[in-house]
Amino acid sequence: MLSADPVRLSSGFVPGAPGVFAVVPSAPDDLRAVRRDVAAFAGISPRGPARLPPGRPDDDVDVATWLAVTAAARSVPLAVGSWDEYRVAFGGFEGPGRLPYAVRTFFAQGGARAYVVRIVHDEPEPADVRQGRASGPLGLATGGGPAYLFARSEGSWGNRLRVVLNAVARPLATDGTTTAEVILRGPGSAALTAGALLRLTLPGGAQVLRFAERAELRPDPAGPGQRLHLLFQTAVAQAPSQVELVDVGLDVVDADPALPRLETFAGLGLRPDHPRWLARVLIAESALLWPDPAWAAQTLSLPDAALPPIRSASFTGGADRWADVVPEDFWDPSWIPGDERIGAGVHCLAEVDDVGLLMAPDLYDPAPLTADPDVLDQVSTAGPEFQPCLRPDPPDPATPRIPGLDGLRLDPLMPDELDRIVAAQRELVAFADRRREFTVLLDAPLGLPPARILRWRTAFASPYAAAYHPWLDVAAPDDDREALIRLNPAAFAAGIIAAREQRLGIPRGPANEIAVGAVRAATDVPGAVHDELHLAGINVFRGERDGIRLTAARTLSLDPRLRQLSVARLMTVLRLTLERQLAWVVFEPNGPDLWARIRRVLTGLLTRFFEAGAFAGAGTREAFFVRCDRGTMTGADLDSGRLLCLVGVAPAEPLEYIVVRIAREPDASLRIETR
Repeated sequence: MLSADPVRLSSGFVPGAPGVFAVVPSAPDDLRAVRRDVAAFAGISPRGPARLPPGRPDDDVDVATWLAVTAAARSVPLAVGSWDEYRVAFGGFEGPGRLPYAVRTFFAQGGARAYVVRIVHDEPEPADVRQGRASGPLGLATGGGPAYLFARSEGSWGNRLRVVLNAVARPLATDGTTTAEVILRGPGSAALTAGALLRLTLPGGAQVLRFAERAELRPDPAGPGQRLHLLFQTAVAQAPSQVELVDVGLDVVDADPALPRLETFAGLGLRPDHPRWLARVLIAESALLWPDPAWAAQTLSLPDAALPPIRSASFTGGADRWADVVPEDFWDPSWIPGDERIGAGVHCLAEVDDVGLLMAPDLYDPAPLTADPDVLDQVSTAGPEFQPCLRPDPPDPATPRIPGLDGLRLDPLMPDELDRIVAAQRELVAFADRRREFTVLLDAPLGLPPARILRWRTAFASPYAAAYHPWLDVAAPDDDREALIRLNPAAFAAGIIAAREQRLGIPRGPANEIAVGAVRAATDVPGAVHDELHLAGINVFRGERDGIRLTAARTLSLDPRLRQLSVARLMTVLRLTLERQLAWVVFEPNGPDLWARIRRVLTGLLTRFFEAGAFAGAGTREAFFVRCDRGTMTGADLDSGRLLCLVGVAPAEPLEYIVVRIAREPDASLRIETR
């Protein structure tokens, strides 16, 4: 790593001349296992970030230019630490997807942190910021007409937004005025900058608004110190008798009946050169609004110097386009490892280092969330004699049904549609195989008989994937739907795995746990069927006297050494810990001192794993070994500067050694492999 900041040198030496200096990572006294209990969910939600540029513009970057040249990311991962945080960002149960039920179930099991990716349709052409988003007038004018605001993300939720703009005038103590400037003195004057909006009262009582074109500090002719000169954008007819600073504020109300929200912004500027330029503040601070790029480089004008509150008209145009989403929207076909461009779908998680679990509850929609009201069982009115038929009342037109996920509607019992489901699931597994950092949790397709589930299982062979069966029914107390929801079993598994690893550590297999909130299973799994599925590596939820229990924790790997989920994830944690915390090795001279330091820190890490029950054996000598000396390197390795370290561990299951090979290549890169 290079740094132009000499005070950051690890040695503490500050050179006398400026320059570029190498900052060498310091060797840690010990290694700490990386965290893998964070889950990621990708699915359909009524609201949430999508099609936004990553990050925010720096203070010295023009907002309009940034909006023009920064490509919007179709998918944005957002971290949430509770169900309440999810609701604020993504909405509740009002949509047709299973995502909110999955996230709520994850936290109900004991999960502590999750990333959520809202999936929207991949448009054939670059999507305009206006597409699918509600918009409303700000009540201010630009050189080209009225200024508009947009909802932060697409969806009908934005039609509830209301905006009130308030402007309050605060008198300034002046040290003189002219038709072109106002002179200020005192500690408060230093905060005034170019772009400030002033209200000037002329001798006849008329009031006009002027922007400060420039703010200049000049020597005070009356004595020591300086005075601030604010030069008007355009001169006025007479020197003003009173000068006031106009403080602009914006209140934004989201009239969501279930979770109303209010955002308040103060000290706003109406010109791009103001430190709190309205467009910049909305991009950086608002969770509800987004500026229209059409006015991001223009000055906004208040319509009346009397400064009455301005209430925006209703926002309109927000549309829910759930029916457009298809399984292919869950990934990015053009993503490649190391791509600086933020990927779409689940591939936007490629640079999120702490994700350890991934599931997509809306990857396909095998059945409606609840039964169709028209086909619910009706009370029979039949009697002993024929009578005129009683026709049910038509549905209330005031409560229209929520459109379904038409593009995701796939029936696993139809061979062609099952093939599409398998293809979509394999895309997720392929992503996990390339990243080698997290476990994809798959659901055995809903409704398949055991023989077809076993056939479905043959499509996968990865230690970075696990499968669960059957689907489970849940009832959310804060859901308006008065019916049970059929939910992906992987949602329960994600929470069980996360909570188990937080509580007991990653070596303990995440099984033999009750699925909190599960009311019933979609299908019972007899003992003989359970045995077959277990041997095939499919993890089963079974009803018992105390609830529905997860009976196993296996991967979909064909390698018997990695069939246990705890072992596969343990090896992932071990490899990632070494990759991320041994970077300092490439900067050290290759010799006995370095070899001894490596053996010491690795032995400390593995000893803690052994004490936590991760390894088999009566003692550390039987549980693991660390070799880094002349016996692991040839003369050619030493001559070329190559370092080789062998680490062997005996996980509690299986008993045989799995060897981790650490290699420092001549090009100063570090490679870590398992074999």
